[in-house]
Amino acid sequence: MKEHNPDNPILHEAVNGTPTQHHTPAKTPKKRDLDTMITGFQGSTSSAPHSFPIPKPSLERDFQMSVQLNPKISVGPGIWGQRNWVSFISGHWNGRWGKGTVVPGGQDSQLIAPDLSTHIDANYLLQTHDHPPAFVTVKMDGWRVGPRDILEKLEDPSQIDEVDPKTYSFRVYIHMETGDTRYLHLNTGMWIGSGVRRGTEDGLEVIYDAYRVS
Repeated sequence: MKEHNPDNPILHEAVNGTPTQHHTPAKTPKKRDLDTMITGFQGSTSSAPHSFPIPKPSLERDFQMSVQLNPKISVGPGIWGQRNWVSFISGHWNGRWGKGTVVPGGQDSQLIAPDLSTHIDANYLLQTHDHPPAFVTVKMDGWRVGPRDILEKLEDPSQIDEVDPKTYSFRVYIHMETGDTRYLHLNTGMWIGSGVRRGTEDGLEVIYDAYRVS
């Protein structure tokens, strides 16, 4: 027979060596706790027993970025939809905390839904105009959605400039990362971006306005 300590419920074993399971019954939430959750979800804390103000976030326009695009490469249909690969030629950016260029070589792995809604999964590398320069990685994730005929024009350089940006939605989440001590504040920031597509002599260009969440 194995030695065991019956006073320890975690280490205790039955005589045959099979661990004895101990179940703690789940507690039923008190009615007051449920009422507090419900009133909180409704946006009102006036009836909550311990109400407190929750700060409302605000948006501040922080920087703008313009990027020239290479022609898209069709990866083909996948289990989630049509996959396109778009690489970046170059670009520039300017904002409240600096300015600089977009390093060539970034990419956007796009997923196209049957209605032509496009999921954006893009990665950029920013270089500042400092001496020496700093480098900042940018991760974007979001959607470009709108009426089908509008989305079709956005892929045609001959028609894209005829499209009113208000007729479609192009929104992204933005995260940035750097190890440069001059820009460490970017690592903990949060941004929401609004984008447009336009034609250029060399093809297509995308422009983002980035708003910092504060």
